[in-house]
Amino acid sequence: MSAMSIAFESPDQPEVIALIADLDAYQLSLYPPESVYALDLPSLMQPNVRFAVARDAAGAIVGCGAIVLTPEYGEIKRMYVQPAARGQGLARGVLALLEQAALDHGCPEMVLETGPSQPEALGLYERHGFQRCAPYGDYPDDPLSVFMRKPLRR
Repeated sequence: MSAMSIAFESPDQPEVIALIADLDAYQLSLYPPESVYALDLPSLMQPNVRFAVARDAAGAIVGCGAIVLTPEYGEIKRMYVQPAARGQGLARGVLALLEQAALDHGCPEMVLETGPSQPEALGLYERHGFQRCAPYGDYPDDPLSVFMRKPLRR
């Protein structure tokens, strides 16, 4: 087992900013800009956001994910693992850490928005108890969006 680590860190790091730029480029290769609902760095720095960072054995940042904590739900945002680091359970580990943060905050459920062109992401979320649902919050009913929710047990 390699010494991967996943922990909450500040998103305001050059390596994280570069990783988020990779994520943006990836999403914009799949969807038009108006169908990409990404949080920018100032949004990720808000006090109600927890930002998880996955590092490889050498300490390099290879993945991330955020959860926006509200009284209604914890919303998963910015989930991404670099292609070369996939298949090692990092997304699963990031998701578990974000779920624990939602539980600790008292969120009754977790929600997320992803897209139909990301079958790997859809599979990950489905394996971890998320089910498709209607749009939530301020999201429009976009055919390029897939909305999912997972009730949390306290």
